[in-house]
Amino acid sequence: MDEKLKRRIAMFYLAGVINLVLGLYVVVQGGAFLESSKVMTLSLFFFAFAAVDFYFPYAMKKKWRDEQAKAMGRGGPGATS
Repeated sequence: MDEKLKRRIAMFYLAGVINLVLGLYVVVQGGAFLESSKVMTLSLFFFAFAAVDFYFPYAMKKKWRDEQAKAMGRGGPGATS
C-alpha cells in the first residue's frame, strides 16, 4: 500500500479518536455549562463525525484493494468482463 494512503488512513483514525474523546467530554462534562439540548446536539455532531472518520479508511482500503485486483487482471467485487 502506498505510504501516502497509509498516512491518510492514519489521519482519519486519529481524527476519529479525537472526535470520540470530544464527544465523550461533552456528554460527561457538558451538563455543567450547557443546556441539555446543546449537549445532545454537540455530542451527536462529534459522534457522527467520528463514525465518518472510521468509515472513510474502510472505504479507501476497499477501493485500493479493488484497484489492485483489477490491475492484476483478476477483476474483483463488481468487476465486469
